[in-house]
Amino acid sequence: MKQSPKVVKAYQNLEFLKSTDARTIRLLSEYQEPLTRLKKYKVNNTVLFFGSARANPENGETVLSRYYWEAEELAFLLAEWAIKLKHNGKNFVICSGGGGGIMEAANRGANRAGGKSIGMNISLPFEQAPNPFISPELAFEFHYFFMRKFWLVYKARAIVAFPGGYGTLDELFEVLTLTQTEKIDRRDICVMLYGEEYWREILNLEALVKHKAIAEEDLELFHYCSTPLEAFQFLKARLEPHLKTAAEIIKDDES
Repeated sequence: MKQSPKVVKAYQNLEFLKSTDARTIRLLSEYQEPLTRLKKYKVNNTVLFFGSARANPENGETVLSRYYWEAEELAFLLAEWAIKLKHNGKNFVICSGGGGGIMEAANRGANRAGGKSIGMNISLPFEQAPNPFISPELAFEFHYFFMRKFWLVYKARAIVAFPGGYGTLDELFEVLTLTQTEKIDRRDICVMLYGEEYWREILNLEALVKHKAIAEEDLELFHYCSTPLEAFQFLKARLEPHLKTAAEIIKDDES
């Protein structure tokens, strides 16, 4: 007697799921799975750290290695403060892009404070391994850059841009553009450029005002700080008004 063929269900068909035709399903997965997991672990909002992956303290005393340890200290201060809030879930959770350098420093500082932290890694041809200080249950790996960028920013109530290169500049200017165009309400997010000396050497944003490429008030979309304590005090004052009730958070996620 002839046996019936074994039929594979569509959602178990790996050949199909990895195909071009299933790209929309993969995109939806990179939206829905982080949403589900962040809700499961009651992450209400985050503080996002940008910065150079090349800031490695093992390279000796360099400008970038100094910023590594200052990022670690700032993340420690923020996490230590946030842990004590106990306000309907986890608020102001330290989040990074999941790799090395400044990203590692941010997760490391949160880990030293005994707090959870998020790492949102991206799969690259040259492997970017997740750093060891990310909380395992909050470690994400994205294929699509734009989905990773969405999740890096979506729950952020503050963004701290440490010295970095092309990737840091890309992420920084995207956030400033979204804020300038009111796709992100400027009242909902605080952007800090950490290391005023570095950033003023790299960016002459006042020249954009001079040439009327931006309005003068667009310079108010960010704030400079240059020490961990100064940055912590500024961020703390800006973040406290964002504490929400659980009901408000659920309403936001459903809208």
